[in-house]
Amino acid sequence: MISYKTNGENNCKMTITRMQAVITTNNPAQPLIEASVPTTPLGANDILVKVAAISINPVDQKQRLIATQNNATKILGFDGVGEVIEIGSAVTKFKVHDRVYYAGELGRNGSYAEYQVVREDLVAIAPANLDDAEAAAIPLTFLTAYELLFDQFGLKPEAQSQRGQTILIINGAGGVGSAMIQLSQWLGMDVIATASRPETTAWVTKLGAHHVVNHRHDYVSELKQLGYHSIPYIAILSATNEHFAKAAELVAPFGHIGMIVEPTAPLSIGDPLKAKAASLHWEFMFAKALNNYNVASQGDALAFATDLIENKHFNTTLTETIEGFSASNIYAAQEKAGSGKIIGKLAIKY
Repeated sequence: MISYKTNGENNCKMTITRMQAVITTNNPAQPLIEASVPTTPLGANDILVKVAAISINPVDQKQRLIATQNNATKILGFDGVGEVIEIGSAVTKFKVHDRVYYAGELGRNGSYAEYQVVREDLVAIAPANLDDAEAAAIPLTFLTAYELLFDQFGLKPEAQSQRGQTILIINGAGGVGSAMIQLSQWLGMDVIATASRPETTAWVTKLGAHHVVNHRHDYVSELKQLGYHSIPYIAILSATNEHFAKAAELVAPFGHIGMIVEPTAPLSIGDPLKAKAASLHWEFMFAKALNNYNVASQGDALAFATDLIENKHFNTTLTETIEGFSASNIYAAQEKAGSGKIIGKLAIKY
């Protein structure tokens, strides 16, 4: 149901009371269904977005499995791009008709819907030179890579500011790795990425990796043969338990190891890292909104991404687009994203 109200220079203020959404169920045989649901109330600092496209992340599948197990009805989805159709009373950063993108937050209705209410601090104007699917592929993985490099590792976000430094990105062909390779290359770093298939090797090379090693093989020995005995920055972007000991061996004294995937078994971190005084970092993109900590920095980071993209310093990581908003399309995309086989990002165009 849509009503129109006069709203000054915007002429019409669109108030949405119900919408179509894809929601979770307690039925493992049909864990996602389409339904008509009430919209989220618009807070003073919120914007209402008519969603045009989303992208799918491995966390989406994890969230679905948890919801199904807990018999919870939820609207999932984080990455989104679309048009602002209403703004809260205290919103200052956006106006009606702006085309925006964002990664959302835990605990609120997500992007698997016709419309989504989003906190304005998490949002930025979408790149004008990307279509909706290309833009939807950016936010969550860009923010994860950005925060790991700049908030956690303490690097300076300026072009060529890290020349002479080396970074090892384990699982370079995934969504976060695809973003991190490009950011690291823009920083002027010597970028080493891991990949295990011809197509993933080609992908990370295209994105700007200077060296590629196979994470299915003894890449520690291979890197040492290449002259990399000590690496100051290492990002473990998958299979934490499998790679932590190798990263600990390779990390430089006073170096940094970043992780984004929870370990499946306890890690022994004292002995390998203490002798080098190396730092271990957890990156969790949702932590800022979850703890109400420096939330606006995420919108600022996405505005930074827009600037990089429009000035051709960063490319979309989209590799596949599915057409059409449906439970079946979202389920298929979740299964693919959660398989660990996807290259770059997958988007759904509504």
